[in-house]
Amino acid sequence: MVKNATIQELTNEITKVIKGKDEVIEKVIMAILASGHILLEDVPGLGKTTLAMAFAGTLGLESKRIQFTPDTMPSDITGNTYYDESTNSFQYMPGAVMCNLLLGDEINRTSAKTQSALLEAMAEGKVTVDGVRHALPDPFIVIATQNPITSSGTQPLPDSQLDRFMIKLSMGYPDEHAQLEMLKNACGNAQTKQVRQIMQADDLIAIRKKVDDIYISDELLQYLIALCEKTRNMEDVVLGISPRGMIAFMKMAKAKAFLDDRDYVIPEDLQAVFIDSCAHRLFLSGRAKRDGVTGEGVLCQIMEQVAKPELLKER
Repeated sequence: MVKNATIQELTNEITKVIKGKDEVIEKVIMAILASGHILLEDVPGLGKTTLAMAFAGTLGLESKRIQFTPDTMPSDITGNTYYDESTNSFQYMPGAVMCNLLLGDEINRTSAKTQSALLEAMAEGKVTVDGVRHALPDPFIVIATQNPITSSGTQPLPDSQLDRFMIKLSMGYPDEHAQLEMLKNACGNAQTKQVRQIMQADDLIAIRKKVDDIYISDELLQYLIALCEKTRNMEDVVLGISPRGMIAFMKMAKAKAFLDDRDYVIPEDLQAVFIDSCAHRLFLSGRAKRDGVTGEGVLCQIMEQVAKPELLKER
């Protein structure tokens, strides 16, 4: 498929610093265009932070970074109020969340209380501090990274937190060609190429509106519902896809259609984003986990069981 020219230009800039991960880059772009947040899970050193900062540069967004540690406090994220003697009043001091793109490094290394401080921001674009609500800049995007749950010093994200991430991705190791390019740059002491700004915040907001207007037929909505409903009736699944997850699933499918330069969704769009937008939302039974069942495997099984609608005529 032919991609939107601006999106293709954006992709080209990101690939200057992230080698061999075109599919991951495309999925992150889709989540951003769908007004979602992204969770990247992988071992250290695979470029998760570099990816996030590259997107901040190309999109022209004000970005902030917070390194989560066991002693990170909720107020570090949301901000706090202080008494200003000069004005004889309490003033709000913004936290890290007051930006367009927040990079949360190793989010699962901090306490559940601190993790939950992001919930309101991610869901509503606002934070409440001492009873006063403060609106976040628009757009607001969270790209969080985490090490695998089994790493020492980490703890799983609460289900409610996971449900607010539109997609969960794993970058994985680069292929041999990409590793060769990385080593050449390192051996030559070359500086990482600076990405070029492709758009501004207002441009992103305008594109998001176009994505939101992508047409999806009732027949495909029924197909989407059938896929999600199936997760709620699987023996290996304790908790299936939530209504919030269904909406995220639909938005990702619309973003996929937009990237392929279409103004309507086809069944393949839903299939292409089903796993990345839904696997992290499944809560598997203990027996299923012991048997090596994964969310990805469950969703692949569901796609085989639920009949796909016939290809719709172009509008």
